Order: sequence, then C-alpha cells, then structure tokens
Amino acid sequence: MKTSVFLGSVRLKNPVLAASGTFGYAEEFKDLVKLDALGAILTKTITLKPCKGNPPPRIVETPSGMLNSIGLENDGVKNFIAEKLPYLKKLKTQTIVSIAGDSTEDYAELAKRLNDAGVSALELNLSCPNIKVLKSQSIKESKLISQNAKATYEVVKAVRKSTKVAIIAKLTPNVTDISLIAQAAEDAGADSVSLVNTFLAMSIDVNTRRPRLGNITGGLSGPAIKPIALRMVWETAKAVKIPVIGIGGIMAADDALEFIIAGATAVEVGTANFINPRAGIEIIDGIKDYMRKNKIKDIKELVGSLKTWQN
Repeated sequence: MKTSVFLGSVRLKNPVLAASGTFGYAEEFKDLVKLDALGAILTKTITLKPCKGNPPPRIVETPSGMLNSIGLENDGVKNFIAEKLPYLKKLKTQTIVSIAGDSTEDYAELAKRLNDAGVSALELNLSCPNIKVLKSQSIKESKLISQNAKATYEVVKAVRKSTKVAIIAKLTPNVTDISLIAQAAEDAGADSVSLVNTFLAMSIDVNTRRPRLGNITGGLSGPAIKPIALRMVWETAKAVKIPVIGIGGIMAADDALEFIIAGATAVEVGTANFINPRAGIEIIDGIKDYMRKNKIKDIKELVGSLKTWQN
C-alpha cells in the first residue's frame, strides 16, 4: 500500500500530522510515541520575540471538547533555532514550523530566518483566536488576518517572497465563506491550506458568575466541532487546486478517513493528543487497516472520493 502524500514539494510518508500547539516540540513525547512514524510534526507556534501568553486559567473542558486560551506562549525564534530545532532535525519525519506575528513584516522576517534552518515547511498561523488582532494594510477593523481575503493574500505573498520553504496557510472557521480565504492564500503562493483552527467560544461558572478562562474567550476544539470542520474542508477542497489539510475533532481513524474522503490530502490530530499521545499512530494504523480491507493500493484513491446520492 502507498500512504505517502505531497504538500507542495514536501513528501509525507503518510497523511497524519501532529497539530501545532498539541505536541509541544516533540521531544516531550519521545518516550511515549514513535515519532518517526508520524507523517509530520507541527511545532508549537513560534513568534519573533518571546511571548508570555494569556493569563490563567487557560484550559477548560467542555462537552465533547475543550477551550484553550494559551495565547502563543513561546521563547521566540532565536531560542527555537538554538534549543528546539536540533532535536527535531534528528527525527526521520518532516518538521513543519508554525509561525505567527504582529504584522506582515513579522511573518516575512520569521520566514526569512527559518529559510535555511532545515525545516520542511512553514504553517502560517493566521487564525489563532487567542491573540490580539494583527496589523495589516488590508485590515482597518478588528479582524484576524484570515478573516480578510486581502490581508491573507498580503501576508502569504510577503512570506512567499521571503522563503523557498513550502507554505501552509492555517485558516479560521470564524468567517462566512472559508473557501474565499483559501483561494486568496492559493493566489498568493501558498502550497496548501490547513483548516480549521478553533472556534471562538466561552464558558461561564454559574456559581461565581465569572468566565472559566482568564482571557474570557478561547478556542473550541475537539469532537464538538468535527461536523462543521468537515463541511468546511469539503467546500474548500472543491474551491482550490492546492492540497487541503483537514483539522477538527479527529480522534480516531474513521474521523481522519471522513476528512480524506471529503477532499483532504492530509489531516492534523490535535485535541486527541491531550487524551492519548499515541492517537496519531493509532490513526495511521487504522487508515492502513481500512485500505487493506477495501483493497485500496494508494491513499490518493480516497482523497475526495465522496459519493453523493446523485452518483
């Protein structure tokens, strides 16, 4: 069986990736997971300068999911290159670095610094709901970059000029039509798009009448969002020619297969990692079992193979 897929020029041995923000910098999991078996590892999001993140509490469990308001806490790109990247480069799987900035220039500078660092690809975090609104020539009101097609184009274009590394644009579901944003990213030179990031949400303690998160609102992830994320991936895969990476409530192999059948070339496993660090490996094994049972020789046969009643 052939399970390899391509995200632009980047070849993955299989379509299962560990999502950014849920797998740290991988080394934390080395005694629990066979890291080399994953299709790729996405790092925790990196910024130019160290970032403290949001005030606690930062994580709240919800029915069929969780809220987080971490706020991109990290030690900055200089520390990442010196302290974290050396271990990642030793692994026999692809390393994709998630980056975020306060401006278009920040994204371009991060891409420039990582261009020759030996990473496989960059995932542009244009959609984290737990950070302040980013500065862009195309945004005049309070919006995230990926809530605005022109701003998305602007940032991706600037990054494309700064690096030869493959680019993944990570999009927010908090929009009217996510496929339009994906098309803007494609037009600007993105090699693929990943969706969805978390849904902006909140939770209240009725006894104290206070929000359960220190930041009041946060990002909702987990099984609760899967049906909506699946629909958005299906719509986007029909609208763009570049690969789509599906994200949102993928807990088991069948969840991943749904996204692939809907049109995703690959998937990212996120919230499941907090419950079961081996979730990604188990999903890979489950996809292989499905392929054997259904006599599928190449994973590409499954991508976008959704059958409608009209078929």
